[in-house]
Amino acid sequence: MRKLKQLLFKYKHAIIILYLPIYIIWFILLEKRTDVKFSEVHCIVDDFIPFCEIFIIPYLLWFVYVASSLVFLFFQTKYIDDFYKCAAILVMGMTTSLIIYTFFPNAQNMRPGSFERDNIFTNIISVLYAADTDTNVCPSIHVYNSVAIHVGIATSQYFKNKKWIKNSSLVLCILICMSTLFLKQHSFVDLVCAIALYLFYYTIIYKQFPVHYQIQYKNTRSHRLVKNIKHHRELQ
Repeated sequence: MRKLKQLLFKYKHAIIILYLPIYIIWFILLEKRTDVKFSEVHCIVDDFIPFCEIFIIPYLLWFVYVASSLVFLFFQTKYIDDFYKCAAILVMGMTTSLIIYTFFPNAQNMRPGSFERDNIFTNIISVLYAADTDTNVCPSIHVYNSVAIHVGIATSQYFKNKKWIKNSSLVLCILICMSTLFLKQHSFVDLVCAIALYLFYYTIIYKQFPVHYQIQYKNTRSHRLVKNIKHHRELQ
């Protein structure tokens, strides 16, 4: 029982998981709406972006990218503030996006009616189009979360000296953002709005609080050593 209490205390930040069913249910209900008028999102830049099915690869990697990064940050309890900041900015951005979708319904009409090529990629995209409607697109949660995860990795104390991981994350983040455009899932407007929304919350989450702190455990040898040295100095 004692070990269980210690485990629950150590990973108390798992409470963030409770947000997931709220988000999923809310998003599904929005996707099923048919009794509202949707504003079409489009700009001239969209007309110059061709459809390219190969981008389904980074688009689907988004799920692995977000999930694996969050799980990794979750277990880095020494730098738990990295997880808190990343999770907080994700929740705030996703919630804001859902509120926008709710009160300002929007959609895009850029998906191709048919594919020029028939291959495994276009087959997967057909499934994607059937499962995911072309509504609730601005701002793009796909883009927002990708940027949030990359910044979470880039600013993490754990990855401080791991430049190759930061660079890999940046490349994947860019490819995912591009995939939303080349698969005609989002307008360029959606991408810009998502980045703008992220920058707004970035100034709140990352700029208004201390950059990093480390949780110190009193039972560690280093903590006892520092405590003894401090006590010795006080006696002098």
